[in-house]
Amino acid sequence: MVDLIRPAVPVGMREPEVVAVPIASLLPGESPRLAGQDVDHVALLAELDGPLPPILVDRRSMRVIDGMHRLMAAFVKGQETIDVELFDGTAEEAFLRAVEANVTHGLPLSQEDRRAAATRIIASHPQMSDRAIARASGLGAKAVAALRRSSTDAASGQPEARVGRDGKVRPLSGAEGRRRAAELFAEYPEASVREVARRAGISPATASDVRKRLMAGEPPVTERGPHASGSDGDHGSSAAPVRLATQRAARQARMAQPDPVAVIEKLLRDPSLRHKEEGRHLLRVLQQNAIGNEGWSRLAAAVPSHCGDLVVALARQYAETWMEFAQQLESNWVTASGA
Repeated sequence: MVDLIRPAVPVGMREPEVVAVPIASLLPGESPRLAGQDVDHVALLAELDGPLPPILVDRRSMRVIDGMHRLMAAFVKGQETIDVELFDGTAEEAFLRAVEANVTHGLPLSQEDRRAAATRIIASHPQMSDRAIARASGLGAKAVAALRRSSTDAASGQPEARVGRDGKVRPLSGAEGRRRAAELFAEYPEASVREVARRAGISPATASDVRKRLMAGEPPVTERGPHASGSDGDHGSSAAPVRLATQRAARQARMAQPDPVAVIEKLLRDPSLRHKEEGRHLLRVLQQNAIGNEGWSRLAAAVPSHCGDLVVALARQYAETWMEFAQQLESNWVTASGA
């Protein structure tokens, strides 16, 4: 007999444990699906040959966290047991895991399901950043931010810091760091995003956002709330220098921005990339993304309204992936150069 009760151990310190468990011993858990299970999807799974992936079950309560469709399909097929991955954690952590699992595989959650799940995660994990909750729930970061603002529970007792997707804790108020980053971009236009982020005391993603705002001629800090631009009485002393730094940094950033087509042509001539399979793969990916603003506008116009949410979610996910790729390259370069 499998011993299902053992002392709690941090999840990250133990490999996933999969055991065969009697179906009759399992209970339904809290599902992020507001409408419950889809009987058509259960029937489809029941017709498949071969074993299905293990379901996720809370070790202590034996409630299903993820995999109710697979469990019901196994019951329809007459199975007496099912493979289970055991989960150790709180009820809040179990729900977060359930949402993450349903977003990344299986039958997609509806937009209403994702919004409801994100609202609940905001309440149970207020320290998580908007981007982290967006990745977990399948929404965009802006949609999560709007849900956080509209939440009456979030209006009281907001944490002073949030944990991002990378696990790092960052302060909520980064206005001063953004202004410092704008000044650094103006003073050192060739500096990398990671270096500016380190010197300004902000995350690389925030520094990248500052640079994008500067290139678009926008201020580094959104003019919203008391922390954005100071009180009404200090516009004359601090706002003007920041505005000048913003304008200067925007001009220099636009001048320093390379032409994607020219950069691709240069990379295509580099034998160190052309003569390796991974290098050729990278060149193909870069070529596919080297289109101008008009090209992106045409692609946006081609997206039908009923596919809008899916394409938006993918575009944001790909943008974050490219940002992480750029940060990894910068980190590798800094390590290799001994800086």
